[in-house]
Amino acid sequence: MLHFSKVTKYQGGQLLFSDASFQANPGDRIGLVGPNGAGKSTVFRVLTGEEGIQEGQISMPSRVSIGYFSQDVGDMRGGTALEEALEGAGQGALLAELSELEHRLSEPLTDEEMAETLERYGDARHRFEESGGYDVEVRAQAILTGLGIPPDQQGHPLESFSGGWKMRIALARILVQNPDLLLMDEPTNHLDLESIVWLEEWLRRYPGTLIMTSHDREFLNRSVTRIVEINHQTMTVYGGDYDFYERERDLRAEQRVASFERQQDMLAKEENFIARFKARVSHAAQVQSRVKKLEKIERIELPAEARAVRFEFPPPPRSGEEVTKFLGVAKDWPLPDGRAKRVLEGVEGVVKRLDKVAVVGVNGAGKSTLLKMVAGHAEPTEGRVVPGSSVEMGYFSQSSLDLLDTSKSVLDQVTGALPNLNVNQVRTLLGCFLFSGDDVYKKISVLSGGEKSRVVLATILGRPVNFLVLDEPTNHLDLRSREILLEALVDFQGTFLLVSHDRHFLKAATNRVFKLGDGRMKVFEGGYADYLVSAQGDARAL
Repeated sequence: MLHFSKVTKYQGGQLLFSDASFQANPGDRIGLVGPNGAGKSTVFRVLTGEEGIQEGQISMPSRVSIGYFSQDVGDMRGGTALEEALEGAGQGALLAELSELEHRLSEPLTDEEMAETLERYGDARHRFEESGGYDVEVRAQAILTGLGIPPDQQGHPLESFSGGWKMRIALARILVQNPDLLLMDEPTNHLDLESIVWLEEWLRRYPGTLIMTSHDREFLNRSVTRIVEINHQTMTVYGGDYDFYERERDLRAEQRVASFERQQDMLAKEENFIARFKARVSHAAQVQSRVKKLEKIERIELPAEARAVRFEFPPPPRSGEEVTKFLGVAKDWPLPDGRAKRVLEGVEGVVKRLDKVAVVGVNGAGKSTLLKMVAGHAEPTEGRVVPGSSVEMGYFSQSSLDLLDTSKSVLDQVTGALPNLNVNQVRTLLGCFLFSGDDVYKKISVLSGGEKSRVVLATILGRPVNFLVLDEPTNHLDLRSREILLEALVDFQGTFLLVSHDRHFLKAATNRVFKLGDGRMKVFEGGYADYLVSAQGDARAL
């Protein structure tokens, strides 16, 4: 279906990959992986014809339809959520035209105007039915609902949706299209767990060919059967899911290191022989023979792998046994019409020292609201959130990124936030969060969302805190950054409350679960993996 053959691609004078090849057959499920900047999104733009290549060939049948979901949704306005989704099947404008003509037919018209309007209506109706008719509308409604936009909101104007919700609408538009080749660049970035699980099920039934990137390890494992890695300016194909790729990649790396070391031993012996006997006439023939032998040998090179990075928390002070307590907590948020919406009602519970708590629930259940009240960024409408004794808190939320000073460098931002550390200590800390060399002098204003998240996490985790309150800390982080943060949290000798839609992260890091739903909070003893087992059969549990 798709042949990506011996392709070389430069971006702004920088070589992304050369002699790169992979093949996608009908029904294939391929995950594109690699470090940020390796060229994953560029592959999508090349496949859609947005960018060209310097060498190689890309071929696919001319009649293949391509659907491409990217993080750039553009200026989405001028219609409703449903109309935008229907544009995937080319029906949004048709529905608007039919509605306008039906309205016109209900008005007083002359015979000539009536005849003209009926003719236009019949033509529009024919085109609408040819493109799938109301079956497509039903499918679009189901897709929007699955992505978290209920039927009573699907008629709302696009301007009323935030950027994250527009991303969901853009994704719905691509899924409604149901193309032969589906390209998806980070489709789960703005989805909650319930929507991610729904998307996994949709992809399981999708009959076409899928190529996607994702920073969600479990989503990759459930959705792809082959991995194409872009790294060190090359492409490598692995058969299997992400877990298989990781094991096989590490095994190949070990074998390459072993081969490199054996070759280095051999080269050292040969070069030592040449150095010892090159001045002796009696050994001239042997020396020349070995020189020629070395010239012909293909040298094994080890890629300049990023060094192993491991963050170690400063020893936290000991907190009291009860870190925070909820006593009959209720919370109302004001609505635009002056009314109030009750998000939480009668929440009771306690977070104890060394608890690692996953806070879960569907979108809008009040997860972020609960964390804001714990952090003191919101007050309960009723009841109390009681902090424990000797608690030193670090709080991360997406709004934390807005508090960064865009005029400062990464180094200055973190140094200012951690005045007790010297420059060398700050640089070591930043190295743990993948800022090395001249990266520390980058201005905050030019950082990506993931880089900004890493800066904020460094300023929080670089202090000796004993209670972390983390609201979606994995958003925008790539897989490597997530693993570094995960290792740090597993080793953390304190307490934390965590909201995340990364199931691998939750399973590995937590030992208790607070589930929010219908305004209430239910406590599960045991980690997130245990919670999933106990909650089997409850579709809302995820």
